[in-house]
Amino acid sequence: MQIKGIIFDLDGTLLDSMPIWETLGGDYLVQKGIVPEIGINEKFKTLTTYDAAKYYKTHYGLKESVKTILEEINKHVEYQYLHVFLLKKSVHEFLKKMVSNKIKLCVATASERYIVEAALKRNGVFKYFDSILTCTEVGYAKTEPAIFNEALKQLGTKKTETLIFEDALHAIQTAKLAGFTVVGIEDKSAESEKNKIQKLTDYYIKSNESWSEWYDKNFNNCGF
Repeated sequence: MQIKGIIFDLDGTLLDSMPIWETLGGDYLVQKGIVPEIGINEKFKTLTTYDAAKYYKTHYGLKESVKTILEEINKHVEYQYLHVFLLKKSVHEFLKKMVSNKIKLCVATASERYIVEAALKRNGVFKYFDSILTCTEVGYAKTEPAIFNEALKQLGTKKTETLIFEDALHAIQTAKLAGFTVVGIEDKSAESEKNKIQKLTDYYIKSNESWSEWYDKNFNNCGF
């Protein structure tokens, strides 16, 4: 397989940022004095932040507008993106290597653009990406393949020469059903689904594994 493009998830894949999303669904409601339903955090993970805001508005009857709820959710996490979250181990080296090999790169994420760009710029890797797409902009969560198909279109590569790097099971399932080659990324947030992810993905990179060494082992003889 000759690789010409890679589509990356952000949170839990490139960025070590999943802990804040693990409880955000419930934390937001608790701040409002509302007892969250059981399973709200898992539900939140599969929604765009805009869809989550709409869900809070309709399901819990919040008086704020959807726009205001969305802004409040983003305010809850933005400090971490602007000042704290770091890239996962070996990511910077890997991105630099891919660009030097003329491989096109795209971020496809459920997070909002302004915090995504801020985190990537602060970590010194924004310059490596040809495109950034968000679920809010595309209009669909990663339970639908729209964001992956649009990323492929923007990269201008074929599906057979493009990899998707993902850590979340629901997104991996979507990408596989859409016919993509998927690289699973180990993350603590998906520990309970690790076995399913390993069985479903075409490749799997462990947390202590060098991405560049993994790439050389699997694709070094495929050309660029």
